[in-house]
Amino acid sequence: MASSIAPPVLSTPAEHILEDPVATAFPLDDSSLSDEQLYIQYEIPRTIREIRDGRWRKVALQFPDDMLVDAPRVFERLRDGVRKARKEAGKARKTDTVGGFIDVTDGLEKTTLDGMDTADTGEESEHRLTILADTSYGACCVDEVAAEHVDAEVVVHYGRSCLSPTARLPVIYVFTSKPLDLDVAVQCFKATYKELGEKVCLMADIPYSHHIPDINEKLRDEGYTDVFATEVVRDPSSLLPNRTVPGEVQEEGSSDKLQEYSIFHISEPPTSLLLILSSRVKRINILRTSSKSSSGPLEEATTTALLRRRYALVTRISAVPILGILINTLSVKNYMDALQHCQNLISDAGKKFYVFVVGKVNAAKLANFSEIGAWVVIGCWESSLIESKEFFAPVITPFELELALQGDQERQWSGKWVADFSEVLAEATRNNRGGGGAEKSDDGAKDIRDDANGEWNEQESDDEPPDFDLRTGRYVSRSRPMGRPKPHATPQSSSNGEAAPTAPPLSALVQRAKGDIATVNGAVSPAAEFLRSKRTWHGLGSDYEVAYERSEDGRIRGAAVEEGRSGIARGYAIGESDGKT
Repeated sequence: MASSIAPPVLSTPAEHILEDPVATAFPLDDSSLSDEQLYIQYEIPRTIREIRDGRWRKVALQFPDDMLVDAPRVFERLRDGVRKARKEAGKARKTDTVGGFIDVTDGLEKTTLDGMDTADTGEESEHRLTILADTSYGACCVDEVAAEHVDAEVVVHYGRSCLSPTARLPVIYVFTSKPLDLDVAVQCFKATYKELGEKVCLMADIPYSHHIPDINEKLRDEGYTDVFATEVVRDPSSLLPNRTVPGEVQEEGSSDKLQEYSIFHISEPPTSLLLILSSRVKRINILRTSSKSSSGPLEEATTTALLRRRYALVTRISAVPILGILINTLSVKNYMDALQHCQNLISDAGKKFYVFVVGKVNAAKLANFSEIGAWVVIGCWESSLIESKEFFAPVITPFELELALQGDQERQWSGKWVADFSEVLAEATRNNRGGGGAEKSDDGAKDIRDDANGEWNEQESDDEPPDFDLRTGRYVSRSRPMGRPKPHATPQSSSNGEAAPTAPPLSALVQRAKGDIATVNGAVSPAAEFLRSKRTWHGLGSDYEVAYERSEDGRIRGAAVEEGRSGIARGYAIGESDGKT
């Protein structure tokens, strides 16, 4: 008899976003755990305690695909656990009632009998737990969208997580744990780092992070004196994302000291983490757990080719006239601020943007918008990096967008790479970037405004440097379809302190932009222009010419209004007739 398998994978991890999810179904037999293992793996007692302490009644349980097989059992254990705790708390209240006050022994605040309603007793106070199967975006992010569909008050997130701060709902993280051969890990460390005094930071992927203290203790017994064991924190903007840093690095102005440290990372890290750490630490060595590892030295992870490819995308996008801003999260805190920042950057560069929300990203979805020359992804720090040759247009991050929109003479990249858009926003605030176009205008643009006689936005950009596609060397004629940002008029004061009247615009002829551009409600629309001039397919029925019957004066003749069929399928009535068809 064929072995039963779990349902097909419903969500796509960020690091495997383009792979076929059906091919990674998980056998049920391989995921079976005993009751004791289930309690330990999913930290059921701690979860029950935190649900009770938070006084949450509606709880959403978010599982990654490989843990959905255990979801029903976890659901049952949590449901039975909170019921038992509620009954015990109810008995304690009855026992400890003194003079109209109730002493709540399970961590809740004291309250009066009149204010209790039916808390912890009766059907109305029953906890409602819901399993979230298909995530809206990546499995590493908390799915607040799906949780709000069931009116959840808290989300219990299982498995590895990007730990990005959420926008609305509180979260209980249950990282779970995976086994690791500690002796092999120590032997690999000793073979890689020969000197006992070498500075090394121990890091691990979330499911392996609980092994770090034990490995650190074994290494100290081996004589290593300068090994720092990182701990998990919820801070993606940290120098070591979501991890603590050595004490000497925490001091103000001492972030460069992190470059003296090497990273010993357990399990394959996300690509975005490798790019972040490439410019911050001395070197990175990865102990891969996907296959049986030998006890020999570990190779150094290199990101040179990947960084070179990302910089090539940046130079390619500098001449793109139309960009799409892709919202890849609705849960990460401040994602709307990041959207506004990207919009300001694109508008200040005289380019056009469109905002899209498509759920999980894949090449087929983005290929529907062929007028978009490049995509900017606003998501968590792990899922914002999309590396694939399947996409028809390059996909970049907000940090790379800032680089792309700088001039060829100003653009300098030292190899530093930023994934978390909160760091981009903080840096923009310090440097006062991303504001209005009037504040960024240079002297040359001001002179053009003065000579424009009220029509500055319609003048040719003769004083601006031409844009060339650095890949082909060709001149790009419409790299700024929206022109320059409109200046803000500043009233001039007269000698007596009153505002001087604004001179009327001159009636002299002004040269317009060459060629006409399609407009929508009076606003320039590069997408409509692309649809009119470059799209070869306009949808179903676009090749059919509609011909109307017209009267002698040229007006369209409409068809006579007739009463249609009525009734049910077994006997329609046509108009007022009683005949059946």
